[in-house]
Amino acid sequence: MSANEPLVRNISDTALWAAVYRARETERPNPLFRDPYARRLAGARGEEIAASIPFSEKGSWKWVARTVLYDQFITEQIQQGVDLVVNLATGLDARPYRMTLPPALRWVEVDLPGILDYKEEILQGETPACALERVRLDLADLNARRELFARLGRDAKHALIVTEGLLIYLTAEQVGSLATDLAAAPGFERWVLDLSSPELLRMLQKHMGPQLSQGGAKLQFAPSEGPGFFARYGWKAIDVRSQFKTAARLGLPPFLLRLMAMLPESKGAQGFRPWSGVCLLAKQS
Repeated sequence: MSANEPLVRNISDTALWAAVYRARETERPNPLFRDPYARRLAGARGEEIAASIPFSEKGSWKWVARTVLYDQFITEQIQQGVDLVVNLATGLDARPYRMTLPPALRWVEVDLPGILDYKEEILQGETPACALERVRLDLADLNARRELFARLGRDAKHALIVTEGLLIYLTAEQVGSLATDLAAAPGFERWVLDLSSPELLRMLQKHMGPQLSQGGAKLQFAPSEGPGFFARYGWKAIDVRSQFKTAARLGLPPFLLRLMAMLPESKGAQGFRPWSGVCLLAKQS
């Protein structure tokens, strides 16, 4: 890294940052999940990025809770018959290697060439638990992504779409366009995604935005209507799980925050309080 180069060079570098928290959780005496590849994938740069963002370090429990929730949703959906998982902007996710999955399950990872090349280099020699395909694609290329969705949808009966840590970097218009394209693909029945409230977005922009924006990773999407945002694009929220309440149940945040988590909360519009959750959507017929 040159002296004039920012730590976060581009949005793909946020994958190094996320991998740090999976590595740290794995290294605890009694981890909530195990990702034996995360430390190698994060590398020294991942630790440097994490250390440069104190707000993220103080709230490291949020990263762990998000991973736990995605693991839960994916496991449950596979048990209910999902035959294809499509992970968009997959980054350095290693679930096809670290989770117990049916060998016949198809798993497709979609991301930019650079991040997938790096990932393949690190994981060279490792064997995934299911049938894994990697697609090098810029999701901003509308024609290419629509062709991909159509191809994958034709071959699947019950597909689950995964967008972990992606939508917050998009505009509402871009998220709506993606939701429309996903709804148009046959076989795409479920979608698991994470959302933040407008108030939490403001906090993130204040405390983390300057570091991320240097690499063009601008924090943008936090719909005031919460999961209801997706109804106009053909998707209905069928399960919403709070990261805060999940973390409190697991004993992750400080004691005072765990007490606050006992308060009831809405699973719809979140208004002006800091909230984040992982949501399961179903395509409307």
